[in-house]
Amino acid sequence: MESIRIVEFFKNKSILVTGSTGFLAKIFVEKVLRVQPEVKKLFLLVRAGDAASANQRVQTEILEKDLFKVLKRKHGDGFHSFVTNKLFPLAGDIVQEDLGIHDSDLRRNLWKEVEVVVNVAATTNFDERYDLALGINVLGAKHILEFAKRCLKLEMLLHVSTAYVAGEQSGLILEKKFLMGETLMGDSYLDIEAELSLADKKKRDLRAEDATEEAEKLAMKELGIKRAKLFGWPNTYVFTKAMGEMLLGHSREDLPMVILRPTIITSVHSDPLPGWIEGTRTIDSVLIGYAKGKITCFFGDLDIIVDVVPVDMVVNAMMATMATHAKQQAEFIYHMGSSVRKPVTYATVEHCVFRYFLTNPRVGRDGSVMQLKRLRFIKSMVIFRVFMILRYKLQLEVMHLVNLLSCGRLARGYNELNRKYKFVMYLVELYKPYACFDGCFDDLNMERLRMAMKMDDAEAKMFDFDPKHIDWENYFSSIHIPGVMKYSFK
Repeated sequence: MESIRIVEFFKNKSILVTGSTGFLAKIFVEKVLRVQPEVKKLFLLVRAGDAASANQRVQTEILEKDLFKVLKRKHGDGFHSFVTNKLFPLAGDIVQEDLGIHDSDLRRNLWKEVEVVVNVAATTNFDERYDLALGINVLGAKHILEFAKRCLKLEMLLHVSTAYVAGEQSGLILEKKFLMGETLMGDSYLDIEAELSLADKKKRDLRAEDATEEAEKLAMKELGIKRAKLFGWPNTYVFTKAMGEMLLGHSREDLPMVILRPTIITSVHSDPLPGWIEGTRTIDSVLIGYAKGKITCFFGDLDIIVDVVPVDMVVNAMMATMATHAKQQAEFIYHMGSSVRKPVTYATVEHCVFRYFLTNPRVGRDGSVMQLKRLRFIKSMVIFRVFMILRYKLQLEVMHLVNLLSCGRLARGYNELNRKYKFVMYLVELYKPYACFDGCFDDLNMERLRMAMKMDDAEAKMFDFDPKHIDWENYFSSIHIPGVMKYSFK
């Protein structure tokens, strides 16, 4: 693999970015603008009804974020002029053909100009409605590919997936592509068109029955989980992401394509704003629940490796893979994680969380210091369920009875305890496949890329994506946890 010139690759490039208001895409856009100010255009696809709404979303949901402070300082008074000349919001939606871009002249101009397509759009909710997940993660990928094929100067389509398309496999998980119709359940066959028809029929049947909006939502969520487990995946998110990969691999023909599979993405490690994060990522749901006093015990094995990777390293890997494989008429699969290069266990994360709140205690609404006990982990699901019954369920039954006899005097306490119980059980059911995940993700392809990067020391530092350079205890204690508490805690 030859030396890579990443900064040079992005010079004068016109790039289409989907999911541009999302966490990962923002980091990508900021990095491109900062390291290569001579990028030609960044077309940002935004779910919006018209151009004005798209512009407004880019302004408020991207440019006004703290993430862009470094870029604003760099350009000073010229920042607005700079981004106006580089960023071009597009009103559209990947669930629609032609990406929902209805202006035919605009579409033709994009097909003439765009050289790189970066698909970051996804719904990452584990228990998303099946119809919505299919629309965004499966049909969305199909529509992106169809659009990319019409781009006359296309050099690269980069699709961000997830390493957990591997399901609940154990051992070393290789960087290999999915075949069309492949499942994780032996010889079964996955017919994607049949799944799309099934979801559509289910929704039509529910509406014919005059199901309430809430009943429809619940039924579509349950259908997604049921279909995912039938074919060997633990949830709707990874199931539909796997289907998206299948469609891309099956239909790409000779189009140059990289599929990047990150593991659990966490806050910025170093560049441009350490600790910056948006939304609640997987492991942070437990962290925030603990900080609020809602979680005192959780299911999981502390000795298990938790495969996390900072978002800035994911973006650096995106940019490196694009520059490396541009114009190469093949499909390339990359894992971006830490379980092989620099593994970290849940025990380390738990220790860092406890130590952080010991030195930075939370203060309650009444001004008193909240005393948080160490979070207890139980690695047997049977024992965990027994614990939850003894700790919550029996107490709830007694409180319910007393509440009835006392005309509702314990209603507030009962409701609060019931919310805690349901919250913990919801998170456990959602994250159970990852709390005891016993696989690690081979990253030989990514390691070859790192070796090629070492030929240019300056670019290797500017686009660092080597987890070996992370001090995990320092990262969690001094960067990630403070970042979650600052940007995600409400």
